[in-house]
Order: sequence, then C-alpha cells, then structure tokens
Amino acid sequence: MATEGAPRRSKRLRKSASQVPTIGHQPGDIGSISISPPPATGVPDPKPSGAGSRHQDSGAGGVDHTMALPDAVIEDIISLLPTKDAGRARAVSPRWRDLWRTAPLNLDCLELFFPDTAAAAAAAISGIISSHHGPGRRFRVDMRFFHTHPETADAWLGSPALDNLQELDMCDYQICQVTTARPPLPPSALRFSPCLRVATLTYCSISDGVAQGVRFPQMKKLALERVSISDGALQRLISNGCPILECLLLGLNSCCARIKSASLRSIGVRSLVWYNESPVPGIVELIIEEAPCLEKLLFLEEHVGLRVRVIQGAAPKLETLGGLYDTDNYFRFVFGSTVIERGLNVIGSRTVMRSVKVLAVSIFNLSLDRVIDLMMCFPCLETLYVESCRYVDKNLWRRKHHHLLRSFDIRLKTLVFLNYRGIKSQLNFATFFILNAKLLETMRFVGRSCYMDNRDFIYRQYASLEVEKRASKGAKFYFMTDKCGDHLTHARHVHDLSITDPFECTC
Repeated sequence: MATEGAPRRSKRLRKSASQVPTIGHQPGDIGSISISPPPATGVPDPKPSGAGSRHQDSGAGGVDHTMALPDAVIEDIISLLPTKDAGRARAVSPRWRDLWRTAPLNLDCLELFFPDTAAAAAAAISGIISSHHGPGRRFRVDMRFFHTHPETADAWLGSPALDNLQELDMCDYQICQVTTARPPLPPSALRFSPCLRVATLTYCSISDGVAQGVRFPQMKKLALERVSISDGALQRLISNGCPILECLLLGLNSCCARIKSASLRSIGVRSLVWYNESPVPGIVELIIEEAPCLEKLLFLEEHVGLRVRVIQGAAPKLETLGGLYDTDNYFRFVFGSTVIERGLNVIGSRTVMRSVKVLAVSIFNLSLDRVIDLMMCFPCLETLYVESCRYVDKNLWRRKHHHLLRSFDIRLKTLVFLNYRGIKSQLNFATFFILNAKLLETMRFVGRSCYMDNRDFIYRQYASLEVEKRASKGAKFYFMTDKCGDHLTHARHVHDLSITDPFECTC
C-alpha cells in the first residue's frame, strides 16, 4: 500500500530481531515497507493432551494424527486432492488406501503420466476406474479416446466409479483437426444429467432431439467448445435444459446464440478457433434477449467475427464487459440505439448503459478520443483496463477537450494501463485522467521488467505524469511488471467466469 513517506519503526520492531523490514517491490510506491512474518519458534506437541491411544504410529515411525479423523472427513480430503496426490495418499496407511476406493473419485486424466500409445493410456485409465468403488466427483478426459477407443471410453462413463458425478470435463487437448466430423455426444454421458453441476463438452455434436429431451436440473456451469449444435437446439439447451445455469462459455466458430435465462450471471465467448497455428474465423452472433441476472459479458480472446446485440432492458445488472478488440473487422456491438463497430468506433445516437462498472479494451493504436467516446456510453464506469500496441496518436487533449471536461463527469476509481513504456502518447493519455479524474483511487502501470525494474525510469515517470497536480489527492500510483503477457481477459475455463474481476492478473 502506498504511503506519503517511510513509516517510523515502532519500539516493538526495534526490539524484535525476527521481524525484518523489506522494501516492497512496487517502485511507484515510494517508501512502502512490508514486514515478513516471524519464523516459528516452537514445535507443536505431537501428542496433545487428551489424545490418548487414538494417535497411532505411522509406517515411518512417527505419529499418525489422522487416525482421530472420521472416515467421511478423510474421504472429503482425498476427493479434493489433485489426482496424483490422491493416488499417493493411499500410501499414508492401510486405512487411507481403503478409503480411497470409496471416496468420491476425482480423476483428471490429463494430470497423469501416460505411455506414448493411446491404447496403453486407455488401459491405465481403465485400471484406475475399475479399482474404485464410487461414487464420482470429477472426471476430466481427453476426447481423443472417444475417437480412438469409443467402446472403452463409453465403458468409463458407465462405470459405477462415476455414479453421481458432479463435474464432467471432456476436453480436446490432443485433437487439432477442426475439419474432422464431430462424433455425437456419448449417450452414456447423459446418465449424469440429474447430478451434473459443471460440464465442459468439446468436439462433439448434439442433435436437436438430444437438446430437446435432456435436462440438467443442477447444472450451474456449462462450456460448449467446438461443439456442432444448431441455433435452435442451443437456445433450448440454455433456456429449458439448464434452469439454474449461472456460467456459460461458448467456444463456437459459427453460431447464433439467443440468450433467454433467468439465472445466468456470466457469459464467456470465444469466436476464434485455431487449426495448425492458424485462425479459423466464423461469424458468432450473440443476442441477449432476456437475462435479468447477467453481470459479466466476457470475450476471452482476441475475437474475429463477433457480433453482439443486447436488447434494451434485457441485462439491467450487466456490470463487467470486455475485452473489446478494435482489430476485429467484423465486430459489431449494439445496445439500444448505440452501435460500436470496427475499430471500436461509436456511431448512432447514444443509449447509455449505466450498469456497466468495469470495461476492458484493446486498442491497437492508443487513442484517447476513442476511449472517451466509449466512456460516454458507460457513464458510471469505475474500472477501466486499456491495452495498446502502437502509439501514433500523440493524444493531445488540453485544448481539444476543454469544453468536454466542463460537462462530462469522470467517475473512474481504477485505471490499469497495460503494455506501458512511458512514451509521449501514453504520458498524455494517463495525464488526462490524473489531472481530471476526481474520484481516482488507483492507477496501475503494467509493463515489461526492463522498464518496471528500473528505478530511474519510475522517478522520471512520476515527474512527467504531474502526479503532484492530481485531481484526486488520495490516488495511489503503482508501476508493476507484466508477469504473464496473456490475453486481456484472464479466464480460460468455465470456472474462471465466476472470478470477481476477470481482467486482473493474479500471476
């Protein structure tokens, strides 16, 4: 946390040699100090009072404290462990080995080390499933087995070890040929429809008859990636088949999805499929007709051929939107009478969306004018993420936007500037908000380590940004290293759609 000056060391700090003050590594946060926790000074008693004979010796000659735990607790622990760790847990004691067979099975086939051949890998998975008595909690499997060994893979889904399965992830980790005809969804997968809560269906086809007849009463998170499904079947599956669905991820390279759901809170869209390291674009049209609980509308990667329409009043609680990329020549975002088209240019009369609080945009050539136009469409915006690659526009604003500043109320509290290098175009862009955003609380400059680890660079930026003249006297400024260099949206799996801020990097 930033401070005005270096804090005074308390008497307690001066007396304790175990607490070592270290300068916090956020160069813009001059004078901040973090205290590392003192090391442990004692070792807990291996035999607490009252434990009695319940604590028995383990195989290594120590004390096994888990003997006091009920079977149900140990089974929960085993089912929550990653697949490899759960397998190793069987070596703790004979009791753990027996409980592994009855604990809810958490089997992630992609975590396991398999032989080179698909046949040997399939045999290894069959061995694990046959040795478990069930029930199942989570099953993640590569869809290639449903192509190469369909009978074996179908037997896995029908095994008692997966009874009452809660999460099914049929990923396409090893499949790269998007032109291959997609096989139908295995009928045995539908036996989990009464109990599934999370499902990722990939590289298969869902017929109209299946979509009309299947129902997932407990499904809260659903991902459909590279799935062949008609527009009508997709609408029925979302609207009628999943009555309490909260998170929906669509990775389809050609579809028209009409969203009518009383429970959906987050929607994630991928409109670009990669084949042999080349993009395979298709027109993805998303129409939000009725989504009273929708809070997040996310575009997970750089999109191509994305068209979105939000019927006026259809998403009154929409708060988080992005990432929007100006490189999509087919992009079109419509809400009410407002249209945002190619290049993120706003055309038509403005219908504002006051519910949107968080916006993330990627503008190839940084343009303050374009960002201001977008902010006027979302006048209650509180958090803005901006990413750019080129800086041709100098972003001069003092005369140009003199009259605008008298009428436009900037409500931004957080501004995150990605790919920051401190050049003139970026400085002018950032200074506009520093000198005019009266409610600003935090501004983060994120860039390469060659800039952010250079203390002289930070001091020069601090002066050039006119921080001392900031409109919000309580604003803090942070210079941070970009540790992932990933897409604007940090969401890959359907689970990630429930993250509070999907644009914040947590690497």
